[in-house]
Amino acid sequence: MATTGVLDSANLNGGQKLAVKYFIVAMILFGAQLLFGLLAGLQYLEPDFLFGVLDFNVNRMVHINALVVWLLYGFLGSVYWLLEDEAGHPVVGLPLGNLMFWVLTAVVTVVVLVFLLVQVGPGEMSTIWFINEGREYIEAPRWADIGIVVSVLVFFYNVAATFTKGRFTGIAGVLVMDLLALFGLYLAGMFYVTNISIDQYWWWWVIHLWVEATWEVMVGVIMAYGLMKTLGVRRRIVETWLYIEVALMFGSGILGLGHHYFWIGTPEYWLTIGGFFSALEPIPLVAMVVHAVFDAGENKIKNSNHPTMAWLIAQAFGNFFGAGVWGFMHTLPQINLYTHGTQWTASHAHLSFFGAYATINIAFFYIAMQKWRGNVWMEDALPGNGWKWKWALGLLNMGVVGMTMAMLISGYVQSQIERAIEGSTWAGYFAAQAHPWFVQGMWWREAFGLMTAAGYALLVWDLLTIGKGEKRLMVDVQDKLTVLSGSASATGSMSRLA
Repeated sequence: MATTGVLDSANLNGGQKLAVKYFIVAMILFGAQLLFGLLAGLQYLEPDFLFGVLDFNVNRMVHINALVVWLLYGFLGSVYWLLEDEAGHPVVGLPLGNLMFWVLTAVVTVVVLVFLLVQVGPGEMSTIWFINEGREYIEAPRWADIGIVVSVLVFFYNVAATFTKGRFTGIAGVLVMDLLALFGLYLAGMFYVTNISIDQYWWWWVIHLWVEATWEVMVGVIMAYGLMKTLGVRRRIVETWLYIEVALMFGSGILGLGHHYFWIGTPEYWLTIGGFFSALEPIPLVAMVVHAVFDAGENKIKNSNHPTMAWLIAQAFGNFFGAGVWGFMHTLPQINLYTHGTQWTASHAHLSFFGAYATINIAFFYIAMQKWRGNVWMEDALPGNGWKWKWALGLLNMGVVGMTMAMLISGYVQSQIERAIEGSTWAGYFAAQAHPWFVQGMWWREAFGLMTAAGYALLVWDLLTIGKGEKRLMVDVQDKLTVLSGSASATGSMSRLA
């Protein structure tokens, strides 16, 4: 029998039990990302730190790859979490899904160990297959790429088969289509072309389009479910904005990729097209949250999970400012000529990845904890006034925003001295690196990175303890939706259980 106030697997269905495994690994990799990011940031300031043991290139590589993988783990776990609820049918191929979780985790573990212990290899095909593919951001060896693709294909089968046997909603259609793109676009990074211009062209299809298109749409699906679950938002509202999201992602997202086409021989008009359309992509997700909050307010529906709602709102604004505003600040070709590849770019990357993706995963972690403890009450008046989740929210967001501003200052120095004055010479590069503003920006980045790490530690503590011993149950937003649709039979089920 399911119990409240304690972690009880009886509270979860099969897909949700699998999702919890993904969430646990995601949180571990989140911590690894922060650790190696702090090490890499310190090496910017003290280049001799850990020299010959964990060089900057290794720390940076693990930092970025841990980021990508923990976000993917969060996405996969979130989909498995919502799958049975959305389809109204047990997850198809669950044993295979559990097997592939362990296969994927083993692949990730081996790759990280190779990165740390072997690090580099000779310029031969064996290195590409077993150590490092050598291309920035997609360094995973070829065998690991194949393992990732197989895992995604199994995931696609489980999702598509479950929806086919159960209820096929608008969310289901968008998700199934997106998973095909998640598999297909990753293939663009699995082959080499001897011409570096053509190779860079396909490289960008993974580095940015894979993220801008497939990830954003997946976030839209997760956001739609989260808003319905937390606020009781009507399905037609979130699905309408989800369709608009799809149109913009696969329309403007592909066009928006053009702002990266510097120095690879494409026509110049791609730079202008890419710069304009790249800024449109976050709009539907922001509109979805704003519309959902308005709808809940109009119908006097209070959310049943305050931490989740706070992180969903953080996602909307973080996505808008990080991916939209901060991206548009330097995506126009006249500006990007000076900012591309500087700390200005890193500023945009940190704010957009955290604002668009990390926040939605954290929101779902709280949804999971609520259900895992038996649908406990997670609104206002939590023990200690919910100080742990509030401080975690504040420290994580302030830490990332602080790093963003620090890197923006350093990037401005690089753009001015290295690019505009010195003309992208080696002398200009070192002159910019030695400038006091650049150095101070890097020190402030490290300080705000420590703040982010403190927020992470508090987040882990809160996730492990929130709802512990709680006996009050959550408000059933589904009952409220039934009332709103005109069912008198559900009138008596709207009161909070105390």
